[in-house]
Amino acid sequence: MSQKGQWIIVLAIVGLLGGALIAGLALSPTLEPVGVGSKAPEFQAVDVATGDTVGLNQYQGEVVLLNIWATWCVPCEQEMPSMQRLHEELADSGLRIVAVSVDDGSREMVRSWTDERGLTFDILHDQSGRISRLYQTTGVPESFVIDTFGIIVEREIGWREWDHPAHKALFRRLLGASEGRVADDGS
Repeated sequence: MSQKGQWIIVLAIVGLLGGALIAGLALSPTLEPVGVGSKAPEFQAVDVATGDTVGLNQYQGEVVLLNIWATWCVPCEQEMPSMQRLHEELADSGLRIVAVSVDDGSREMVRSWTDERGLTFDILHDQSGRISRLYQTTGVPESFVIDTFGIIVEREIGWREWDHPAHKALFRRLLGASEGRVADDGS
């Protein structure tokens, strides 16, 4: 093969690799790491209570605790009561708890599980696992605290006691900042 033929093959390979890279970049939903200080990626999932499609944009301007979990996950089940208590205490102040189930099962199965436990905060279902990929989670449970500007201010991997005074203080501070004041009840 001539030197010219070899160069044509090399250029063709480089062109194919470049095209594959560009296509991969175009198809990738996010290349930036998702963590503290980054914009929370938009997503859509099914509300288990209504069957409606809900997006993160519907919580725009609110403080959100986004929790990614599954019904089969023991630590997830252990942290749910503390999330319910936090919801009962701070929902009227503007805190939104959005728990996204990544279960393979049906919406009805997830709803039955949450109803049995008396959970009244927003429960969404992402059967495809797309949200886990968007948020680059390492497992369940994994949670993200999102401020009123849609910025992730805390990322927690694993089980947490969400109504612990330190967490409540963080949420009160974020809620107070959204109202132009700092709320403090001493906890």
